[in-house]
Amino acid sequence: MTVSGAPVWAVVPAAAVLLALAWAAAVLDAVLDAGPSVPGPRRGPGRGYGLGRASAPGSGGRAWARPLAEATRLMRQGGRTTVAPDRLLWRVGTAGPLVAALLMAAVVPVGGTVVADLPVGIVWFNAVDVTLWAAVWLAGWGPNSVYPLVGGYRFVAQALGYELPLMFALTAPAVAAESLRVGEVVRAQQPLWFAVWMPVAFLVFLASVAAFSMWGPFASPVGRDAAGGVLAEAAGVDRLLVLAGRYALLAAGAGMAVALFLGGGAGPWLPGWAWSLLKTLAVLAVLVALRRLPLLRPERLALLGWLVALPAVLLQVLVVAVVVVWKG
Repeated sequence: MTVSGAPVWAVVPAAAVLLALAWAAAVLDAVLDAGPSVPGPRRGPGRGYGLGRASAPGSGGRAWARPLAEATRLMRQGGRTTVAPDRLLWRVGTAGPLVAALLMAAVVPVGGTVVADLPVGIVWFNAVDVTLWAAVWLAGWGPNSVYPLVGGYRFVAQALGYELPLMFALTAPAVAAESLRVGEVVRAQQPLWFAVWMPVAFLVFLASVAAFSMWGPFASPVGRDAAGGVLAEAAGVDRLLVLAGRYALLAAGAGMAVALFLGGGAGPWLPGWAWSLLKTLAVLAVLVALRRLPLLRPERLALLGWLVALPAVLLQVLVVAVVVVWKG
């Protein structure tokens, strides 16, 4: 499959596709939040801090309507005022996750088309992820309040645990394809998907996507024990931007997982764009389902990241490099 760059105007439909996938993630979140009836309260770490929350007014028992009801409520809600906030930094921080997701999606091919076919697309994806360190920390610093600041520092501590494993998880498919261009990585998987023979890199990448999206076991920056962390003082449109940004980051990460490890738009009968979207929705469903896993505190994530995930993914890169040299 050949991947080519799209015209400039394609930025608009590409952003619309990402937002539609983010909306699909919110609906999946609502469905999981509804779940089967079980005795006692559900204790999912992300419950109550998403557009799919069960308490959204006017949604009744329809899980699919909850994101719309909650988004509508937040758009009508006024913003929160704190003592001596840095409003500019606060606004930059709340918009940061959504902007980062849009920039990540720019190098993710859908079928045979990509908005920005950069020769260093994989590096671009990783570099944009690093900007989230600043964005989430600013969302915590800007309100001049204790709980958001705790959430911001938690995210920075969490990022120290996942960032190096993520970098080497991205390196494995680049080494196999001998290119940093995402389209070349997709093309290199025509005989066999990379997820089949580099599963460690695939799993580390998925876990890292959940981590930079503050999702599931990696949701401590927005944890209940810190009154919502970076979301503690966010209300109205500000809160909607942060929540939408989290879903959009999950969607952008799922799309990149499809391109790097699941063959992109390759598949029988259907056109490439359809396969890309179907695979992305499947990966997105898996990522959203992680919300039911217990919360992992940042210090434990650092231990797992540096002592388990990093050595494992380095070994994976070594195996990939040996295979590439042997075949060459």
